Amino acid sequence: MIPLSILDLVRVRQNATPRDALDHARDLAAHAERWGYNRFWVAEHHNMPGIASAATSLVIAHIAAGTSTIRVGAGGIMLPNHAPLIIAEQFGTLATLFPGRIDLGLGRAPGTDQATLRALRRDPASADSFPRDVLELQALLAPLQPGQTIQAVPGAGTEVPLWILGSSTFGAQLAAEFGLPYAFASHFAPDALDVALEIYRARFKPSKQLAKPHAMVGVNIIAADSDAEAQRLATTQQMSFTDLHRGARGLSKPPIDDIETYWSPVEKAQASRMLACSIVGARGKVRAGVERFIARTGADELMIVSDVFDHAARLRSFQIIAGIGNEREG
Repeated sequence: MIPLSILDLVRVRQNATPRDALDHARDLAAHAERWGYNRFWVAEHHNMPGIASAATSLVIAHIAAGTSTIRVGAGGIMLPNHAPLIIAEQFGTLATLFPGRIDLGLGRAPGTDQATLRALRRDPASADSFPRDVLELQALLAPLQPGQTIQAVPGAGTEVPLWILGSSTFGAQLAAEFGLPYAFASHFAPDALDVALEIYRARFKPSKQLAKPHAMVGVNIIAADSDAEAQRLATTQQMSFTDLHRGARGLSKPPIDDIETYWSPVEKAQASRMLACSIVGARGKVRAGVERFIARTGADELMIVSDVFDHAARLRSFQIIAGIGNEREG
């Protein structure tokens, strides 16, 4: 079985607090470690009341402190929002505190809207320098060179593994050129998945970090003890995507019995397209879906999103998925 990893959105639920979301993320990571998951990532989002991972490096520290072996990282840091030196210092510090366990996934999107981007004091054109910033960051995390006047302290020499994230072919080309592992965000942007993976594998150049291509593919998996219950749990994520299109960035909502009453035909089509890489059901249905998805993509690793409102139900979802992974491995 290929490695299974988790992308946690650190959702803030209705009638709950950001602290609840952060502690639930840490608790999920501790369970995931016991169940055999490979990585646990969180992502940078700003000005979104329903997501508590804006200060991504701090959230990673909170999660890593509650675990002992699972890799913890960013999926990702939106590098155009930051000076590479700042990120090198932050992740160098994390790597010093939790050696051998920190990943740094990098994206070039702002992770927010244009007004919030201005509040971050960043120039929208800064995304154009993303390739150069990746190389600068990589150099700051590399061993200190003679005559080097700017260094990340801590950071220099930690060589935190870098990943390139993408939802289009740009990231695939960059990851291939730099010889870095590639994570495709098909859990919300599946349209370019197949062509991006083809480009990445065809153009990959070996590097010091990576000898051959390694593609991690995002997929939504919601598992429960019955197909009907899994479909009901999935309505939380479906409503979140619909609300986003409506311009409403509210808190995570509890599942409903009939999603058809929530959205218009146009909204249903939008959500269905964005969530096309989704597997929802009981153990047997999820197992078959996972096998088909791996066969289709040739993924080296799956990054799983299980956006479930209730924490206990979310734990159960990831437990079922881990069990399927262990069955396939056996």
